Amino acid sequence: MLGCKLPDYRVNRAEALRYLGYAGQALDAEMEVRIDKNIAACEREARPGFVFRSFPIETCERGVRLAGSSLVLEGVDIARHLKGAAECAVLSCTLGVANEAAMARRKAQSALDAAIYGAAGSSLVESVADACEAAVVADAAKRGMRTNWRYSPGYGDLPLALQPEIVRVLAADKRLGMVATESNLLIPAKSVTAFVGLFDVDANFDEISGVKASCEGCACRQNCTLRAAGTPCWKR
Repeated sequence: MLGCKLPDYRVNRAEALRYLGYAGQALDAEMEVRIDKNIAACEREARPGFVFRSFPIETCERGVRLAGSSLVLEGVDIARHLKGAAECAVLSCTLGVANEAAMARRKAQSALDAAIYGAAGSSLVESVADACEAAVVADAAKRGMRTNWRYSPGYGDLPLALQPEIVRVLAADKRLGMVATESNLLIPAKSVTAFVGLFDVDANFDEISGVKASCEGCACRQNCTLRAAGTPCWKR
């Protein structure tokens, strides 16, 4: 298991604008300043962190069981995502309760500022998730394994009902201040959980559907220590 604090992560401004529905329309100077102000505040007030843990995979009647945990992943799509994998990494990422409190203050003061701040947070938490995924890739490589990409509850037919158990298995409540509500939503709202498949290096890796074969387009690209060292995972 690994946890990490990431105080220096930055919002991708273009991505934040996309979350706001921006489609190239002109922005006046006042709006530009307002956007930049909220992005800077989001970066300053967030306390990003992540944690992950890997489990051996077992098949069962209900789907994919993660041995050594209480997690059973049901659904055709997650079974396809983990086909051929020896292990599955479970990850949890968040901007922390400070971001949640700051968002609440903005909602009470200005709907526009709250919308901009929320879009900035959505971009920032994706950056934290990318960094966590990069850490999973690096950890797997140390053990002679490769990975595919993260797959979250709510994608395809993978149920959101897994959220409380993910929080429990990773002790994300204690480590990250994260909780899952009765409706299976996460608090803080700017949080991400996901699963990543780990594959033996001598498996027919290139034949496994959807596994990355290059660094181009990889979400981990900017944070990948393997790529920086000239030994990307797909060359192993």
